[in-house]
Amino acid sequence: MTTQSGTQKHRKQHISQRANAIQPSGIRKFFDLLSSIDGVISLGVGEPDYTTPWHIRESAIESIEKGQTMYTSNSGMPELRKELSRFLKNEYKVDYDPTGEILITVGCSEALDLTMRAIVDPGDEVIIPNPCFVAYSSCVTLAGGKPVNIPTYEANNFEISAADIEKHITNKTRAILIGYPSNPTGAVLSHQKLADIAALAKKYDLTVISDEIYSKLVYGVEFTCFASLPEMKERTVFLGGFSKAYAMTGWRVGYAAAPKEIIGAMHKIHQYTMMCVSTMSQMAAIEALKGDQESVTEMVEDYNRRRQVIVKGLRSIGLSCFEPKGAFYAFPSIKSTGMTSEEFAEKLLEEEKVAVVPGSAFGQCGEGYIRCCYATALPDIEEALKRMGRFVKKYKK
Repeated sequence: MTTQSGTQKHRKQHISQRANAIQPSGIRKFFDLLSSIDGVISLGVGEPDYTTPWHIRESAIESIEKGQTMYTSNSGMPELRKELSRFLKNEYKVDYDPTGEILITVGCSEALDLTMRAIVDPGDEVIIPNPCFVAYSSCVTLAGGKPVNIPTYEANNFEISAADIEKHITNKTRAILIGYPSNPTGAVLSHQKLADIAALAKKYDLTVISDEIYSKLVYGVEFTCFASLPEMKERTVFLGGFSKAYAMTGWRVGYAAAPKEIIGAMHKIHQYTMMCVSTMSQMAAIEALKGDQESVTEMVEDYNRRRQVIVKGLRSIGLSCFEPKGAFYAFPSIKSTGMTSEEFAEKLLEEEKVAVVPGSAFGQCGEGYIRCCYATALPDIEEALKRMGRFVKKYKK
C-alpha cells in the first residue's frame, strides 16, 4: 500500500523575487556566531557598551508601574512628537510641525523602510554612496526600486561629491540617500559638500533621504543637518533615532521628519505593519529629550578617546586606516594581507577570537576593508588590537 507521504508531491515554495534579490545581513551573520564561541572580543555590532542612563530607564519603569501599557497614536505619543519638534528646532534650526510632519517609528530602520515604500515606485532609481549601511540598498529593492551605488574611496576620505552624483542622475532617478556620519566609514560631509548636493536636488527635483542617526557623535568637525539647508526641508526626509546617542538600541525608537504629504504616506503603511512603538519605549524617549544631556556628552568624549586609541593601534600593526570623524566605527584596509574581507573576518574570529564585520557587507566598495566598532570598553579594544597585531603579522605579505 502506498503511503500518503510517498505519493504526496512536494509543495512548491513561492518566494518573491524581491525577497530573493536581497542578501542576509553581513552584520547579523557575525553577531550570531558570537554566541557559539567563548572568550570573543566583539568589535562587530554597532551597539554602545553603555547601559541606558538611569533617568531614562526609570521613566519607562514608572510608566509600567502606572499601568501605561496601552496602544498609543500610530504617529507616536503627542508629547514625544512635541519634544522631538522642540529638540530638532533647538539642535538643528529646522522647524517641524509635530502634528503632521513627524512620525515615531520602531527604530530608524523602520523609518528607512517606510520612506522607500512611500516614495519609490517600481523602476525608480535611488542613488546611494557606497560603502553604506547594509539596509540601504535592500530597502530600495524591497520597495521595487533600483539602488544605484556610487563608489567612495579612502583616498577621498570616503566622501561623496555632487559631481559624482550628477553623473548617475537619469530620468528614473527619484531620490538620493545619504547617511552621514557614515556607517561603516565614519566619514562626515562638510557643509559645502552638502550644500552642493542640495543644489542638485533642487536642479533635478529630487528627494533627499538623510539618515542622521549618528548626528550627535562627531569629533572635531561641524555637523550640518541636511534639512536645515536653504529650501531643503521640503525636499528632505530626515531620519533619526535614540539608539546610538542615548545607548537605547533595544528600546527601538526612531523617527522620520518630512513634509506632511510624505509623512502621511508613511503613516498609512506604518498603521498596517507596526501600528505604534511600545508605550514604555516612547516614555523613555521623552525623558531622553527632556532630561539631563550630560550623559550624552560624557559618552561622546569617551568614544573620542577610544577612537584615537583604535586608529593609532590599527596603524601601528600595519593596517591603513582613515580617521573617522563621526559615528563609532574604524574602517581599516586589510588589502595588505591578500585576503578578502570575508576571509579575514572569519579567520580572525577563529584564530584570535576577535569579531569584526567584513567590509563587503556594506557593498562592493567595502571589499578590502573591515569595520571595527569602538563602542566597547577600552581594555577590550586594547586587547583586541594585540590579538589583531599577531594575526596581521602572521598573514601580511
